[in-house]
Amino acid sequence: MTAGQDTRSAGHGAAAGGISRWTDLGGPLHYLDFGGPPDGPVIVCVHGLGGSSVNWIALAPLLAGTCRILAPDLAGHGLTQSLGRATDVAANRALLHRFIQSEIGGPVILMGNSMGGMISLLEASAAPPAVAGLILIDPALPFVPARPDPLMAAMFALYLTPGLRRAMLARRRRQAPADMVLSVLRMCCADSSRVAPEVVARHVEVASRRAGFRGIDEDFAAAVRSVVATASYPGGRAFRRGIGSITCPVLLIHGTLDRLVPIAAARAAARANPAWTLVEFAGIGHVPQLEAADRTAAVVTGWLDSVGSPAARAAAPGATAR
Repeated sequence: MTAGQDTRSAGHGAAAGGISRWTDLGGPLHYLDFGGPPDGPVIVCVHGLGGSSVNWIALAPLLAGTCRILAPDLAGHGLTQSLGRATDVAANRALLHRFIQSEIGGPVILMGNSMGGMISLLEASAAPPAVAGLILIDPALPFVPARPDPLMAAMFALYLTPGLRRAMLARRRRQAPADMVLSVLRMCCADSSRVAPEVVARHVEVASRRAGFRGIDEDFAAAVRSVVATASYPGGRAFRRGIGSITCPVLLIHGTLDRLVPIAAARAAARANPAWTLVEFAGIGHVPQLEAADRTAAVVTGWLDSVGSPAARAAAPGATAR
């Protein structure tokens, strides 16, 4: 598919499922365009580890009435195959920056979940003029002293141990796409039944297409290693310094039942950065944009109309640089 070619997702209008688009950034990059008013602030949604642009299909339509919403698939994720490109956090931060420059040109609001929140923080630190504001949804943050979820700790240990990683990835390959999607949702949600069936179906569709891609296991393992290295000691020290340099408005939403990034990490980040707005979602897990889309949209809209209004103005097309 050539850069710029559009394909509307089958059975889904632009407002509901987004329009599938492609651009060339050192190789094909796929993204979903959810539309929005041409003069509205531009929000670029950045998915998490192992995720894709469809992670935003429950939330994006709720914001597209007032904001322009785009959601790229990072390298090695979704429909964007790595094709020789690195899939670690730093490489995908650079790819995101190129996407902003190529497709928008001006400053944007980055809305990132999990690894996507980490990458959004790194982008705001490395390229302040490109980022008018941050909406962080259960972002991967520097590690803090907290009792890890035993299952999550075991899973990451497996991915970081070469021999065990190969066995785990082989088991993962044997899973049917629908089973794999459901297992991930059960891991990421406090109650996966809250995710709409049509949203689950879109995730299964992407997983089915990815099953035919080459190198996806290696791509995923490289991303896992880089997330852990960035958040843990000693990488976490540089990450903390970068976070401390961010001056744009920041909204931090975090589920209290997140098993991957404990609520203690979000509270620590908010204490260290008192200008941030922290909103805790009681009884919600790692992906509020899927598990509690209406509530997430209400909080985001309220923030854009209040504390985040400078970011909304700066991210509108034609706005002068901050």
